Amino acid sequence: MFIHLLIAFIPPFIILATLFLLRKKIVHHLFTTVAKTLLTDHYEDNLFEMVPAARRSGLITIMENQLRSQYGTLLYRSMGTSKDWPNFEAISFTPVQTTPFPIDHQEKVDLSRTIGPQAKIPLEINIPIMIGGMAYGLALSKEAKVALAQASAIHKTAINSGEGPVLKEEFEAAHKYILQFSKTKWGKEEKWLSKADMIEIKLGQGAIAGMGSHIDADRIPEEVKKLLGLSQDEPAVIHEHFFKNQTLEDLKALVQALRETSGGVPIGVKLLASGQLEEDLDRILEMSVDVIALEGAQGGTHGSPPILQDDFGIPTLHALVRANRHLQKRQVKDKISLIISGGLNVPGDFLKALALGADAIYIGTAMLYAINHTQFLHALPWEPPSQTLWITGTKRDSFDVEEGTKYGAHFLQACVEEMQIALQAMGKKSLAELSADDLITYDETIAKMAQITYSFATPKEDQSHSKT
Repeated sequence: MFIHLLIAFIPPFIILATLFLLRKKIVHHLFTTVAKTLLTDHYEDNLFEMVPAARRSGLITIMENQLRSQYGTLLYRSMGTSKDWPNFEAISFTPVQTTPFPIDHQEKVDLSRTIGPQAKIPLEINIPIMIGGMAYGLALSKEAKVALAQASAIHKTAINSGEGPVLKEEFEAAHKYILQFSKTKWGKEEKWLSKADMIEIKLGQGAIAGMGSHIDADRIPEEVKKLLGLSQDEPAVIHEHFFKNQTLEDLKALVQALRETSGGVPIGVKLLASGQLEEDLDRILEMSVDVIALEGAQGGTHGSPPILQDDFGIPTLHALVRANRHLQKRQVKDKISLIISGGLNVPGDFLKALALGADAIYIGTAMLYAINHTQFLHALPWEPPSQTLWITGTKRDSFDVEEGTKYGAHFLQACVEEMQIALQAMGKKSLAELSADDLITYDETIAKMAQITYSFATPKEDQSHSKT
């Protein structure tokens, strides 16, 4: 009691000065106390027990199992899988140095792409990077979607609506707008279908396979319910099928109907790459689509069960190689555009995917980090950074659209400049000149399966190696 009264009457600056003078002794005492406890307690009583346990099971697994124990219901994880899937890191580019020579850094490099070349009205974009489908209202806020659209418009590329309702402000801000036609009752108004620059029928995606989802009414803001056409207590349901007793013939008819309604823009299909990829591609080719948007297992999402994120699909690299090979085999590679997505985060990934046969790429998570640059500090340290972006985010009101647009555009500009200098280093004046012949890898399996040069082999040896 006496000590409490004494402290109450001591001026704060004296307390702070004392703590400052004694800081080393206090820290030393705390350190030695903790260290001695760790070094002397029996293992079953020792806090260090958590270290080998976490290493054995993984911190993510431990935490997710705790959440399963807490709620006893289906667990939804944001941002996609944490699994360490194979990626593009083992692949590098081959520069020119001794005839031909690099392209002068001031010379312009053409990065433009034509998506859906067989369509009546192909999709023309200035860069091969497009913003992937991220739903307004079911995931992202209006502010985040508008920032993404404006950033994409600065670089004259396209943005995908995702499977939420069409957001008028996003549509008006976009340079090119891809409407995702999903297994929902919304997003199918003829006024939007007829104005879209491309329509993408969503059959599946990397983080959720071909499954749908169910969003409770209390998690949907009133502003969004109106656009979804939902009553006050009605949940938002994304179904597993477009039609009752759905058949391939139904999907063929859907493609044709959308082509007529849209006036001839490219009609595409999005799906998760799986072990039966070639069979899926053959069925999609029967549907007479203009574009195939293929997502590897690394694709992200606002939320889906971890088992669908971690234990379904094949890596994006594998998917791209197989899809490109099969489309060439079917002699349709120059007629149908291939868009690839899933775990593509840096310019090197983007360019390698294009060299291996993709006509364009979708990015999602990387772009969210870009528009959230420094703004995520409004959420930390008590909330996740994404709370500034989600429609139900606790820090949504702190997100500034103008700032998000600026940093999103900066990110795209930096990516474009890196891709340009890489092409110049390879002696290329346009993206059209890039191919798998410009790649090399130290991974023998990748060299064999992707049919690119193995770094341990001479060109003659590599030629015989690729045929085995």
